[in-house]
Parts: sequence; C-alpha cells; structure tokens
Amino acid sequence: MPAKKMISKGNIVEAALGIVRREGMEGLNMRSLAKECNCSTQPIYLSFTGIDELKSAVAGRIVEIYKGYLNSEIASGKYPPYKATGMGYIRFAKEEPKLFKYLFMSSNGASTVDERSDFNEEVFNIMGQMGIPQDKANGLHAHMWVWVHGIATMYATGYLNWDWDTVAKMLTDAFLGIKARLGI
Repeated sequence: MPAKKMISKGNIVEAALGIVRREGMEGLNMRSLAKECNCSTQPIYLSFTGIDELKSAVAGRIVEIYKGYLNSEIASGKYPPYKATGMGYIRFAKEEPKLFKYLFMSSNGASTVDERSDFNEEVFNIMGQMGIPQDKANGLHAHMWVWVHGIATMYATGYLNWDWDTVAKMLTDAFLGIKARLGI
C-alpha cells in the first residue's frame, strides 16, 4: 500500500517559501524543508520528484507574489498605471528582498520572469497611454526601468530606506526629465 500524503503540495510550497523569504533560494533543500514542515523528507518526495521540481514550484509562487504587488499598486489608484507598476516593483523589493533578489538579481530567477514579455507589454501600454511611436516608448521605458530597478535594488540590499513620497517624487522627476530628453 502506498504511503499516505499528510502534507499537501501547497503547504509544502508555502513552507519552502518561508525558508526562501528568510534565507534566499540557496537556503532551500529537502532537509531544511522537512525541518520547517516538522516531518521527514518522505512526504516532500511524495509531492515532488526532487529539489528542482520543488524550486520550480516555489519560483512560480514567487512570480505570483510579485505580480500581486504590481496589481495591488495599480488597483490602489494612487498613481497612474505606468508609475504604479514601477512603484509596485520597488515595493516588492522593499518588502520581499529575498524574493526580489531571486527574481531580479540572480541568473536562476531571471529565467522565471519573462522580462522581454514584461518589457514589451509596458512599451505597448506607454504607446497607448501617451500616443507615442514604439521607438520613443522603448527609449522611455528602458530609461525608466534603469531608475526603477536601481532604486529597487538599493532597497533589496538594504542600501537605502527612503520614505515612500521621496521615491514617488524621484520617479516623477526621472519620468519628466527622460520625456523632455526624448522630445516626447
């Protein structure tokens, strides 16, 4: 008779996510997860064939959390949609630094998020919202992404902890300056 699952796959992923939030993806292994779940490794191996499959499931969950930050910031209505996306990205880095580092500051996480697709989606949003051609939208978004990613990285690494109004003002100033430079 096969062993009975006592811990759901979803609970295992959430426990693994807890480890990654504290220690980063490098802290996640079957033994540390078994300890976190207060069980042996057997229940984990009943749900996952190995560490690679488990890490893939955790990475998918991290992307869901990241997208939740973006959607929440847009839904708040506090900023225009394009700015809200940048603010959500930065907030994710501030509040979930280990998850941010995995997705956007490691070679392993980079394959989890389709950055080209996200970039192109934002370019098309800019084109629609501002009525500008694709080359101008590409330039604007590339410049803004450098600003946003730089601020997010400084939050994730603990380099800075500016108040939220300062971050919002800096993004507006950068946006207006880049628009002027590009003649938009």
